[in-house]
Amino acid sequence: MHDPAATGGRPHLTVLIPAHNERERIAAAIDGLWRQTRRPDLIVVVADNCTDDTAAVAAAHGAQVFHTRGNTHKKAGALNQAIDWILPHLDDRDLLLVQDADTVLNPWFNETAMGTFNRKVGAVGGVFYGEPGGGLLGLLQRMEFHRYAWEVERTGGRAQVLTGTGTMFRARVLREVRAARLSGLIGGGDGYYSLASLTEDDEMTKAVKTLGYRAMSPAGCAVTTEVMPTLRKLWHQRLRWQRGALENLRDYGWTRVTARYFLQQFLMGFGALSFLVYLIFMSTYTTMYGWPGLSPFWTAIGLIFVVEKTVSVRRAGPLAVVVAALMVPEMLYDLFQHAVYFTSLWGLVRRSEEKWVAT
Repeated sequence: MHDPAATGGRPHLTVLIPAHNERERIAAAIDGLWRQTRRPDLIVVVADNCTDDTAAVAAAHGAQVFHTRGNTHKKAGALNQAIDWILPHLDDRDLLLVQDADTVLNPWFNETAMGTFNRKVGAVGGVFYGEPGGGLLGLLQRMEFHRYAWEVERTGGRAQVLTGTGTMFRARVLREVRAARLSGLIGGGDGYYSLASLTEDDEMTKAVKTLGYRAMSPAGCAVTTEVMPTLRKLWHQRLRWQRGALENLRDYGWTRVTARYFLQQFLMGFGALSFLVYLIFMSTYTTMYGWPGLSPFWTAIGLIFVVEKTVSVRRAGPLAVVVAALMVPEMLYDLFQHAVYFTSLWGLVRRSEEKWVAT
């Protein structure tokens, strides 16, 4: 256990950054932590099977380096090894922040997260925004992330997912999660993070909530993360996210915690199917009978839809508002997302194997 006197009696804050060949980005992630209004007491870069000089760059920027040994379970396995190493030195009230190497936290993240904890809150996750660049595809992802942040804010900061881009845990909660896995209350192996999930952050969210804790994402916990520069990389990323979410629900089953997630997935599928049926109907009707003209009722509905789309991305900037108002780029982006959803669902039904693909 750490000496409370060393931190002035306040909780000790340790940061773990899992990294696999991240020499280009690790410095920015570490520097962002040193700029925090509440600086970490220790930053540990978890170098996982690196073949570049990630470790050297991390050490040069003031981080301690932990090298994984024989890890074949990607990020979850690397984190389990590092948590196993650091947790015996922490009190139950101490804090552990897990952050992706391609992410930079805003300067108020730590202070905001630490102020959010109480007896009912077991973990505090970030609200993620996309980094600049990536052309139209990058802009569409940033718009998507802004809408997610907008929805989280509207629900009072309740986290839908404890994002891997940045989440802070009570040490006590991580101990309880592992104990629950060992007892069989929740699955996922015998570690802290599940080794059976493609999306360990989504699974960890359900684990924390299953133990009766709240998961929060206050607006002050903003993070800036990577956007996928190509459709191929975006496809692999979103397929892993969606397939992982579906598999986690299958593994947990219907519970008080998962009920709302099942409803979300149902509404997502219903919305995607309805959109496809609408497109097919309109294209068929127009081909056979010509343009049907404008209906006052449906025009009003469409205008409400456009207003909601533009208002929800206004913080992303004027260009995002223009693209939202045009509708067509986001309709194509939605079709892409629908394709991901149905591909994931079909893969789950066929029980085909979806592998973790680094992006």
